[in-house]
Parts: sequence; C-alpha cells; structure tokens
Amino acid sequence: MLRIGKMTDYGVVVMTHLARRPAIIQTGPEIAAACRIALPTVSKLLKSLTRAGLLVSVRGVCGGYHLARDPRQISVLDVIAALEGPLGLTECSRVPQSCPQEGDCSLSGHWDLISQAVRSALRGVSLAQMASPMQTVQWHQTQGLPVVASSP
Repeated sequence: MLRIGKMTDYGVVVMTHLARRPAIIQTGPEIAAACRIALPTVSKLLKSLTRAGLLVSVRGVCGGYHLARDPRQISVLDVIAALEGPLGLTECSRVPQSCPQEGDCSLSGHWDLISQAVRSALRGVSLAQMASPMQTVQWHQTQGLPVVASSP
C-alpha cells in the first residue's frame, strides 16, 4: 500500500499551519496546541524540518519557528523528502544501483516513470495551496493527474 507515514503526515500538518501565518514566529507548544499533536512529536518534527532547511529556529525569549522560505516555494514533496528521504515507489527508483537485479529487471524503467509522476504531483502542490481552502480539483485528461484550478 502506498502511503506516507504518520510522522510525515503530522509534518505536513505542522508546515501547513506555519504557512497560514508565515511571518509569525511560533513556539513548539503553540504549534502543538494549534495542530493538536503531542509536544514531543512536534518537537521532533521541528528539529528535523529545521535541519532540512525548511524551518528557521529563532532562539531567545521571543524565539520559536517560522518557515525558511515563502510557502509558495515549499512543496509537499520538500516536506516528505525532509522527513522520509528521497521518494520512490520501489527501492531501485529511490536509490539507483541499490538492487542486485536492477541490470536484468524489465520493470525498473516503468517504476522510475511512475515514481517521477508521483514526485511531480507532490512537487506541484505548495504549502500555500495546502494552507488555502480547498479549490476545485480537475483531472488532467491525458495523465489522470489532479490539477488544482482556481475557483471562478
């Protein structure tokens, strides 16, 4: 089954929360309360996301966290990659030369293509979009990929 882990899901929730008020520095406890996620979990996520360069940690009495870039410039793929590493549906599409059967496998190219499509879809959704009310989703006619369209 293809799905992101619970920590990554929470990471997207935290980052989306911060994207709603990108200029505001928020503490770990404030973020945990707003997102209704346990503080130890949020603390772990904040550390990982800061290490990945997606958040900035501000020390001191008025310290806390804020996005490192404009929320329009941070994709869902960026958050997933920061918390889970490179995205690939199979090991060989995630880490080249990691499978002993790679040279003889007739499927690796297909899996690469499918993994690229998934990465492209996730790269195409920004935190700003995630932080906005849901818009109409239209299906791209040739590839069946969702395309977010502005409501009239």
